[in-house]
Amino acid sequence: MGIYLFIILAYLLVLMGFNFYRSFKVKNQDDFMVAGRSLSTFVMVFTLVCTWIGSGTFIAGAEFAAKAGFSALWMAAGAWVGIIIIYFLAAKIRSFGQYTIGDILEVRFGPASRVIGAIALIISFTVIVSYQFKAGGFILNVITDGSISAQLGTILTAIFVITFTALAGMMAVAYTDLPNGIIILLACCIAVPFVVGFAGGLSGAEATLPAEHFQAFNSSFGAHPVLKALSYFFATMLLLLGVQSMYQKFYSAKTPQAAKKSVIWWVIGTVIVETVVVVIAVFAYASPEIQKHLTGPEDGGKLVLLAARYAVPTPVGILLLAAAVVVVLSTSMNYLLSPSTNIMRDIYQRFSKKETKQRNLVVMQKVIVVVLGVVAFFMAMYMKSVLEQAFFAYTIYGVAITPALIAALSWKRVTKLGGLVSITSGVVVSIFLKIMTYLLPAEKVIDGDPWGIPLIYPAMIISIGSLVIVSLLDKKPDPKEYEALFTKKAKA
Repeated sequence: MGIYLFIILAYLLVLMGFNFYRSFKVKNQDDFMVAGRSLSTFVMVFTLVCTWIGSGTFIAGAEFAAKAGFSALWMAAGAWVGIIIIYFLAAKIRSFGQYTIGDILEVRFGPASRVIGAIALIISFTVIVSYQFKAGGFILNVITDGSISAQLGTILTAIFVITFTALAGMMAVAYTDLPNGIIILLACCIAVPFVVGFAGGLSGAEATLPAEHFQAFNSSFGAHPVLKALSYFFATMLLLLGVQSMYQKFYSAKTPQAAKKSVIWWVIGTVIVETVVVVIAVFAYASPEIQKHLTGPEDGGKLVLLAARYAVPTPVGILLLAAAVVVVLSTSMNYLLSPSTNIMRDIYQRFSKKETKQRNLVVMQKVIVVVLGVVAFFMAMYMKSVLEQAFFAYTIYGVAITPALIAALSWKRVTKLGGLVSITSGVVVSIFLKIMTYLLPAEKVIDGDPWGIPLIYPAMIISIGSLVIVSLLDKKPDPKEYEALFTKKAKA
């Protein structure tokens, strides 16, 4: 236990020192929210990888792999497709050069869409932060061989992340992502052959695991396996296409060209890491030595962590556990900073008529970071499945925000009413269906799906359908409503 814990703690202390140093460079909101718009392509690549590769990959992805085998790659594939689409929008996003997606939504759909969109984002991102805290508890529990309980680990993770984020915002987050991203890529690639060998190779895994774990669509997972697998694909793709944390990173780039170039390397890094994590999880689950440390299906989220402790040499294990630690910290900080920015920009500053000094605005946002972090912590303490919470967070954000956001950037015919109805219906339908999973009899909720249908499908159909139909029935928008997003500068 000692060597794993002490080396990782030493690394975290170095990051804390760097964070403290960077905090002195924060002078205004540009520094805190978008790192002074100063990030190079090199820094952008690793901060994008770290922002996306979090416990949704290491924990939820591993839990998915334990339940469904290699069909868990559908969840990762949604991100890959999303990143490719983002490539064609990255320069425009950077040229628009604001702080939140609410800035884009208001330009096209008015102030109400900005507020409702902010509410959807705050709910979704707070849930995402909560399961990062839960993942941190898993990590500390595994690293210390149970000396630190998962609950105490969650508490310690929450304290660290909230403090870390409140110190310096994006100025610290982006630059600490650089070494973190390098560690993630190295650790995942080096660990694979050791974990495969530990499980007895492919033949050993096939002898231990159900045949369904090697199918493209696991026939035993969900009432409708194809719909179930593709629901994770769509939820992940829609989240990534509209996720504000990524847009904030694009706003932080030095130039539109730097933003666009970074996307090419981002997709390569993400494909490698997410594929490798699923491979590690599947082969770790095939090992009887590792299975004995699992007490239930939700414990599948620990597979990568357990592989690091028992299936690889100690130096590789330390590197892999360090990678797990840094992805949780990085993603926690990014998703904690983002909704605090919405509260400040989309609600307080948008509707407050009084002038507030820059330094006071930064202090206010730091207080909001702490409040949101505490809410996320209490959510984490009552959470069971990381995968289930990740799916809901991805869904509510993806169906409420992304269709309207992509339309705002790419479809001149979309109208204010169409966008507002889409955003509102996405929020309402997602929350309603999630509530139904708790109210319906257990036999009607199959693998977390009300009536066996993943909630993303009805929510997505209603959100996109209302966007298109209402816009086409409404009168065409005035060109002045979208010229800020369709000028030559915006296409740079």
